[in-house]
Amino acid sequence: MLRMNGWNRAMMWGTSGVAAAVLALTACSASSGDDDTEGAGKSEKSGAATAPRHQTKPGSSAPDEWAQSKQWAALPHGKRTDSNGNEVLFPHTAEGAVSMLSAANSTTVQGSRDMVDEQMGVYDSYLAAADQTPTNKEKVKQRAIQTDAALREKFGIPAKGDMPPRAYSRVRTIGFKTIKKSKDEVSVYILARVTMKAGAIEKTHSSYTRTLLAAEWDGNDWKMSSAATLRAAQQVEGKPRPAMALPGTKKFNRAGWTAPRGTS
Repeated sequence: MLRMNGWNRAMMWGTSGVAAAVLALTACSASSGDDDTEGAGKSEKSGAATAPRHQTKPGSSAPDEWAQSKQWAALPHGKRTDSNGNEVLFPHTAEGAVSMLSAANSTTVQGSRDMVDEQMGVYDSYLAAADQTPTNKEKVKQRAIQTDAALREKFGIPAKGDMPPRAYSRVRTIGFKTIKKSKDEVSVYILARVTMKAGAIEKTHSSYTRTLLAAEWDGNDWKMSSAATLRAAQQVEGKPRPAMALPGTKKFNRAGWTAPRGTS
C-alpha cells in the first residue's frame, strides 16, 4: 500500500516536470505537504481525486473554511503542440508565462510513459536555450530515472515494464502567486496537486507542492530559465512563503493564490 510519509513528501517535487528540471540545475527548493494542507487529507477515494475534500451539494451548507476563490485566471493556451506533445508558442503576456510554467509543471506517468519521458519532454520543450547543455540534460535524465525508480518502489511494482492498469502519478497546477513581472520576465510560486494510484483496486493518494519558478521571453516563446529562477529566489529570500491550501478554502484566499479557471 502506498503511504504519504515524510520520504514521499521529499520525493513529490521530482514528479513535477519543470520543477524537477529547474531544481536539478539550481540550488532552489520546492516544498510539499499533505495532512497539514487545509482541505486535503492524506488519502482520498478515487472518485474525489481531483476535487476538494469539502464539497457541497445543492441546498447544503458549506463548512466554515469553505469560500469561493477570490482570484482566478483563464490562462491562454499555446498556439500549437510540438513533437513532444507539449503546448508551445504562448502569448507574450504575464498570463502566457504562467500558462507555460503551469503546462511544464504538469506530468502524467501511466502505462508505458515513465518519468524520463515526461521530464525529457519538458527539457526539450520548455527549458531556455542557455540551460540546454549536454551536462544539464544528463542531470535532468538522472533525476528522472531516480524519481521513476522511487515511484515504482513505493507502488510495489517491477522496476521495468509498463505500469499496472489504472496505476498512475499525475501533477496538475491548482494555483499560482505572482512574485514579479515585467515585459520579458515573470516569476511565480506554482501550487500543484500530486495524485498517485498504485493500481485498479488501490486508493488514490494526494499531496501538494509549492515551487518557485521563473520564465523569460526568448523573442519567440516563454522559456523556463534557471538564471531567472535564481533571481526570483533572491527576491523572496527571508520573506514568508504562501501557505499551501486547496482552491475553495479561506486559507487559499488568505495566502493570495490565484486559481486557474476550472480549478475552483
